[in-house]
Amino acid sequence: MELLIEVLCNLFGEFLLQIGIELLIELGLHQATDKPDSCKPVIAFFGYGILGLAAGGLSLLVFPGYLVRSSLFYGMSLVITPILAGLTMSGIGSLRRRRGEPVLRIDSFLYAAVFAFGVALIRLFYTH
Repeated sequence: MELLIEVLCNLFGEFLLQIGIELLIELGLHQATDKPDSCKPVIAFFGYGILGLAAGGLSLLVFPGYLVRSSLFYGMSLVITPILAGLTMSGIGSLRRRRGEPVLRIDSFLYAAVFAFGVALIRLFYTH
C-alpha cells in the first residue's frame, strides 16, 4: 500500500508540474502571436519537443527532484504523465473551441504529449 501511495504521489506531482508549465507556455504563446500555428506541423512537433526539453531543464532549477522516489517504477512518469498532460490540454483545447477562442497546437493531444514527454525525459534523466 505504501508503495502505491509513493507511485501515485510521484506521478501526480510530476503531472501537476507538467500541466503548470504547459499552461504557462500556452498563455505566453497566446499573448505573443496574432497568427497561431503559422508553421508547418512537423516543425511544430519538433519545436514543442525541444521547448519541452528546455522547460524540463528550467524546472530542475525550481524542483530539482521527484516528490517521492520509487526505484521499482523507474521511468513510469515518462509514459503516463505525457498521456495525462495530452488529455488535459486536449480538453482545454475543446473548451477553447466551444467558446470560439483561438486554439494553438499545444491545445491538442499530440503536441501537448510531445511537450510533456520532453519535460519528463529531462527530469527523469537528471533526477535519477
